[in-house]
Amino acid sequence: MRFAAAFGRPYSFRDMLGKRNIYLIGPMGTGKTAVGKQLGKLLGSPFIDSDAEIEKHAGVDIPYIFEREGESGFRQRERETIAELCRQDDIVLATGGGAVLAPENRRLLHETGVVVFLQTSLAQQMQRVGKGRGRPLLKGTDLAQRLTELREARDPLYREIADYTITTDNRRVSRVAEMILTDLGRRSAS
Repeated sequence: MRFAAAFGRPYSFRDMLGKRNIYLIGPMGTGKTAVGKQLGKLLGSPFIDSDAEIEKHAGVDIPYIFEREGESGFRQRERETIAELCRQDDIVLATGGGAVLAPENRRLLHETGVVVFLQTSLAQQMQRVGKGRGRPLLKGTDLAQRLTELREARDPLYREIADYTITTDNRRVSRVAEMILTDLGRRSAS
């Protein structure tokens, strides 16, 4: 179904990469959603944001879920959503920054897709998340300190399952998507 825009022939991700999907992981503010949308467009594949799917199924936004159910309630919803999305084929999926916290999410992402870790500097991340509005894990905290804590806890988990890593600092969304396509092309040719 896909790859026509990038490679000129209609193969599925499984045909090209040996895995069903492309997953973008990384901390908040790295551009996973923007890059994912662009990548989906270039590949002619559906783009899905796991956080948006959680909100759609819950009928409320993520801050409300955190307020009512706490982080543990949100993480349960996230596990269920990731499991459901990983059963699909030929999608580009941007996960929430904390999706890698659950071992079952890491296993599913690693087994069923090509995992791309988008990383950025702390300065760039702070600029992109602004004051952290709409981001429950940043509410009422020192932004730099909290982002650093999250980075230290999660970076090893991102690296554990990443097929490769791309730094998004000072790069246009289109350039990052092109870099991913170049790598996918190399993988499919080998």
